[in-house]
Amino acid sequence: MLAIVDSGGANIASVRFALERLGVQSELTADPAIIRAAERVILPGVGSAPEGMKRLQAKGLVEVVRGLQQPVLGICLGMQLLFEASEEGNTPSLGIIPGRVALLPESPGITVPHMGWNTLTSRPDTPLLEGFDATTRFYFVHSFAGPVNAFTVASCEHGTPFAAVVQRGNFSGVQFHPERSGPAGAQLLKNFLEMPV
Repeated sequence: MLAIVDSGGANIASVRFALERLGVQSELTADPAIIRAAERVILPGVGSAPEGMKRLQAKGLVEVVRGLQQPVLGICLGMQLLFEASEEGNTPSLGIIPGRVALLPESPGITVPHMGWNTLTSRPDTPLLEGFDATTRFYFVHSFAGPVNAFTVASCEHGTPFAAVVQRGNFSGVQFHPERSGPAGAQLLKNFLEMPV
């Protein structure tokens, strides 16, 4: 069973539809027992870090998510919340991935938010990115991003490099929207579903 954490993100319906297209049923839930018992967990999210953490705290899910042992995938804001903190509202986050999420800098020809299709520079032998190459494009919509560090398995560039895919133990995160990234996004979700439990 796959649980989607009911964190109030606007992308929840499209994530569920993307999974249904792969023949996978999911349960949208804020029930700690269901989330802990799920084979896999997706933490979606669209919006601000302060609101995202406030929703998780209100539902008593901060420690639940931190303690998960099964494969977990954070999407967009869900990935950002895996970091230690965000400068958006100076928000302490889940603290699973070291580093602080920061506002992308604007510069000539570079607008923020970063919105549209972009490629990744990825580490070899990353199971989540199996089947992709340097020309594969994913769809991004975000103003804040995590730093490139030891837990970054793929980076992207929009004026400056940022973490596009992170992984630490059973926790993975993607800054882009796989549910809006066509066949490549579907393949990434399939890769996540096939990762060993």
